[in-house]
Amino acid sequence: MTDKNNTFDISTLCTLSAWEIGQLVNSRQITPTEVVEYFLDRIQKYNQKVNAFVYVKADYALSKAKELEERLKRGEYCGEFAGVPFGLKDFLPNKKGWQSSHGGVKCLLATDESDSVFCQAMEKAGGIAIGKTNAPAYGFRGTTDNLMYGPTSTPFNTKYNSGGSSGGSAAAVSLGLVPIAEGGDAGGSIRIPASFCNLFGFKAGVGTIPSVCRPDAWSATHPLCFNGGLTKSVKDAAILLNYMSYQDARDPFSLPKSHDFAREFELPVESVHSGEKKIKIAYTCDFGIFEVEEEVRQLFGQAVKRFSDLGFIVEEYKFDFKHSVTELAEQWCKGITIDCALELNHQKEVGNDLLKEHSHDFPEEFIYWKKVVDGLGIEDMYRFNLARTEVLDQYEKCFKEYDLILSPVSCVSGIKNRSDRNTKGPDSINGKAIEPLIGWTQTFLANFPGYPAASIPAGFSREGLPLGMQMIAPRHKDLLILQIASIYEKAFDWKKFYPYK
Repeated sequence: MTDKNNTFDISTLCTLSAWEIGQLVNSRQITPTEVVEYFLDRIQKYNQKVNAFVYVKADYALSKAKELEERLKRGEYCGEFAGVPFGLKDFLPNKKGWQSSHGGVKCLLATDESDSVFCQAMEKAGGIAIGKTNAPAYGFRGTTDNLMYGPTSTPFNTKYNSGGSSGGSAAAVSLGLVPIAEGGDAGGSIRIPASFCNLFGFKAGVGTIPSVCRPDAWSATHPLCFNGGLTKSVKDAAILLNYMSYQDARDPFSLPKSHDFAREFELPVESVHSGEKKIKIAYTCDFGIFEVEEEVRQLFGQAVKRFSDLGFIVEEYKFDFKHSVTELAEQWCKGITIDCALELNHQKEVGNDLLKEHSHDFPEEFIYWKKVVDGLGIEDMYRFNLARTEVLDQYEKCFKEYDLILSPVSCVSGIKNRSDRNTKGPDSINGKAIEPLIGWTQTFLANFPGYPAASIPAGFSREGLPLGMQMIAPRHKDLLILQIASIYEKAFDWKKFYPYK
């Protein structure tokens, strides 16, 4: 039971960050059971509005809440996220004994054999898994829709998609169904839905969070893929990273933990104006290659000005890519399909031809890229690496002068849901053809070399849709993004805008 003298209004729980709820639980102003019951009730009432959760484990969550209460009665401190319900992404295995679907692919339904790094971190911090959130097939697009469960909407305007591939998680956090949820990012899958749902979406850099893959330890490297979370506050992201960051020898790129992120993420604004080397920020609206809607350009310009107003040195930077955005997007599509194709081909070798027997379970775009990848040769892989090398060189040239790069997350203000359970991005912007799965978002470039990056809320379109601004830092500078984002958050508090009903 909670303290009888407690004056906390439980109806405001959905407005709080995960760390704030953890404080209430640890101080016994509210019980874990009360927290879990509150969010289960919200999921029951509002999930159908956005289609964020594909299933909920109410009995499991309540039993874990009871276990936590026993620890609290013994006077234990139960972690920064004590009693906080969290969502898991219904994509890769992430909770042993639960079901996953590879993003709504019916023939791939399976029981998870292991926990994800996110799940392990949240449970270590006192969090309670409550269910799984929607994602597209194989996470293979920047929107969330699939043939099993249908599209997920942004709570700000349910005609529009939440973004992907971690769109179910983003919609759940934005609507206050859970305070924090899992994301995975191979081309923007944390940052894109964070942008469309007004969240802080942080993607760690290579080596910061371990990525253990078997039988191929390098399978998450073309492009580099990352586990992480969707949060309403920078502090939640910093605490989460503190638990997720450690060295694991099974990951060939994993590095020792470099910072106490939860303690070091708050950089005093005065530090921007002092010291021998002031923080310099480069901004680009299009990297010299993307087509961008005019409204997005205007909102991005307003958001960039906030950094100037805070005292940062902010200058426009001109990139000089030789590859077109379509060429780069197509290389990303090839790279991300490789391991999916291998998995299906290995199944076929043992007599389980899923694409032949269950082709109706897969979106047509995936089938197309699977066929492309099956025909790749060594020269194709060489061209793939040439493309990612150019991205690396272009970014490193910029980082010789600047500490951070800003860009829009999305080139469009929003993407309307389709009725055929196959929502994807636009085929053209400003009358020019683009690749519709990922070519309309500026996030996937950072995954080629594995830079830390984040989406931070930038403002709202005329339709009331939120848009995010991308922050990219040099390798191993994850802390810098959190520090600069924290300063920005204090000046532009986006948390007051969420539509909780």
